[in-house]
Amino acid sequence: MKRVESVIIIILLTTFFSCSKKKSSSLAPSVAGTYSDGKKLVIGFSIDTLALERWQRDLDVFMNTARERNAEVIVQNAGNSVEEQNRQLLYLADRKVDVVVVVAKKRDSLTETIQKLRAKNIPVIAYDRLITDANITMYITVNTEKVGELMAKQLMAETTGHNWYCILGPDEDYNMTLIKQGVGKVIANTPIRIMGTFYTAGWNYDLSYQEAVNLVTNGGIPDAIICGNDAVAGSVIQALSTYYPERHIPICGQDADIAACQNIVRGLQDFTVYKPITQLAEEAALDAVLLAQGKSVEDIVPTHEKIHNGYGDIPVVWLQPQVVTKNNIDDVIIKSGFHTYGEVYRTNQIGSR
Repeated sequence: MKRVESVIIIILLTTFFSCSKKKSSSLAPSVAGTYSDGKKLVIGFSIDTLALERWQRDLDVFMNTARERNAEVIVQNAGNSVEEQNRQLLYLADRKVDVVVVVAKKRDSLTETIQKLRAKNIPVIAYDRLITDANITMYITVNTEKVGELMAKQLMAETTGHNWYCILGPDEDYNMTLIKQGVGKVIANTPIRIMGTFYTAGWNYDLSYQEAVNLVTNGGIPDAIICGNDAVAGSVIQALSTYYPERHIPICGQDADIAACQNIVRGLQDFTVYKPITQLAEEAALDAVLLAQGKSVEDIVPTHEKIHNGYGDIPVVWLQPQVVTKNNIDDVIIKSGFHTYGEVYRTNQIGSR
């Protein structure tokens, strides 16, 4: 059965990723991943795909933090399938896990399944992507609308051109909506206009590459390009380097992927928006353990902020992003240990402008 084949059970995984062991600032007290009778807590982690560097890093940190709290984690990779993610979540319900953390493939595709989880008194945490029209327990993310604001403000410093273009991720990813809202907030009442927006279905970077090719070969060359993440930005850079190498177009992304950091120091990408992924994954693991222990979400979310997801007002934990340019990459990325100096400044065949 496809569901069984795709299930990955990871118990006390020895992670190869070296991450910070500092506790979350908002959850300073020690957390033990056991019931009072000594039974180990079980956390389900459902993710749409592990194909991206970003998600592999998140999962490593999450697993390491949960393991330190003596909690067992069942990880399920849906392989970019909405149907598979729903099946896997039902499997987690059958396993009677204590809490489920979800990186949703499609924001509005899990309503009935999550209702079945909640009917079994299983809390559900939406991780980094808001799940809409569903009775989720809480949402933990980097402030993605702020990401869009930072992108727009920094691009205004990088170019005097007024015609911008957006090559984002899938329309079904609510983070793309939030980025657009953040950008729109900053450029309102300015001469800047968004010439068009392309949504990269399924995060298929062949599609974002082709869209960039279409832009530069059809004469509609924008003054700046906002990309949904750094991998999209990389595909756009590849297209521009091939078809339009004589002129630099300001480009930005998000996530501070290693390839993007390398492109920034080479002058091929103007900036990225760094999201504190280590802190995000650590806090999510700690929150999951606390919910599994029976703590109320009101005790866990310190600011009592909420976001409306179409079902109701959902408690949310916001972490703050930061712009990374060639000028501050050493301080933000290297000194924090997110990437090493050798990784960022590694030479390869791509030249700088």
